[in-house]
Amino acid sequence: MPDELDPRPYDALLLLSFGGPEGPDDVVPFLENVTRGRGIPKERLEEVGEHYFLFGGVSPINEQNRNLLAALRKDFADHGLDLPVYWGNRNWAPYVTDTLRDMVRDGHRRILVVATSAYASYSGCRQYREDLAEALATLQAEGLELPKVDKLRHYFNHPGFVEPMVDGIVASLADLPEEVRDGAHIAFCTHSIPTAAADTSGPVGDHGDGGAYVRQHLDVARLIADAVRERTGADHPWQLVYQSRSGAPHIPWLEPDICDHLEERHAAGVPAVVMAPIGFVSDHMEVIYDLDTEAVAKAGELGLPVRRSCTVGDDPRFAAAIRELVVERAATERGQRITPCALGALGASHDVCPVGCCPARAQRPAAAGADSPYA
Repeated sequence: MPDELDPRPYDALLLLSFGGPEGPDDVVPFLENVTRGRGIPKERLEEVGEHYFLFGGVSPINEQNRNLLAALRKDFADHGLDLPVYWGNRNWAPYVTDTLRDMVRDGHRRILVVATSAYASYSGCRQYREDLAEALATLQAEGLELPKVDKLRHYFNHPGFVEPMVDGIVASLADLPEEVRDGAHIAFCTHSIPTAAADTSGPVGDHGDGGAYVRQHLDVARLIADAVRERTGADHPWQLVYQSRSGAPHIPWLEPDICDHLEERHAAGVPAVVMAPIGFVSDHMEVIYDLDTEAVAKAGELGLPVRRSCTVGDDPRFAAAIRELVVERAATERGQRITPCALGALGASHDVCPVGCCPARAQRPAAAGADSPYA
């Protein structure tokens, strides 16, 4: 096998995602999984579940992961990369523990993981690593031989992640009425997190105001805005905004919220807005409800023309990016010197999360990092 298509030492890839309900009866149990240990009453979960019931109790995320899984398998096969791809979730079937168990029973011992989260944060990286550690602990208790598990680096600035979003924004601008198109504002949207979690996101050296989480999003937003200007010839003003806040009101979270931002932009005389969900890999519930439902309704109240651009989903360029990241990491593990592919000012992220990266208030063991209890 040519070096550029050599996955060694890895013998399998795990697509690791959040998971979501696939029917009305799944909604509350799913939310109980997501919020386990937080003491949230069932009545509150049922209230939150109304978002899912608007869509028949089905989150689109599992179907989108199936599509991405198929895209990865096709891309790997088309390019001669002999690496089986599995799928597991943190909060709903197929659960990561069950998938890892299947992988071990299938004989896999060096597993590479790609998470459906492109940026550094506790909820976007370390929490996935904690769930991997919990799964490995379960397999160990069952007497199974444990695999060595590594995680792909953050891919927020890989061309295969950035370029589909540029296309999506250009298409959304073109869909606006011509008289408001050139003056349209771009709202780059991502998930709000507590400011304390943002400030400690990424390695210790990145901790500070907004941490790696905010800096990475801003870098991607600049990349996309520059590319859109080159494609359209128009210099669209932009801002990073947030959505999907779920915490207690007294705890500071990243702001401004997208709906507040739409009100502010309308008051400032902006003629139109394109909402670009750069913080999300696919059009899951937080995109189709918080943006397509709530934010679009707010824009309608204001009389503000608005469009929502696409996420990368199962775009072939994203599947190709994951293949490139796999081959890149495999070469590094074999001791080869390679130049990682990354756009923007921040460069490629670390391969191994260092000690102190994206800490939580209550520490749990985390796999696939420098502090992993599993070598």
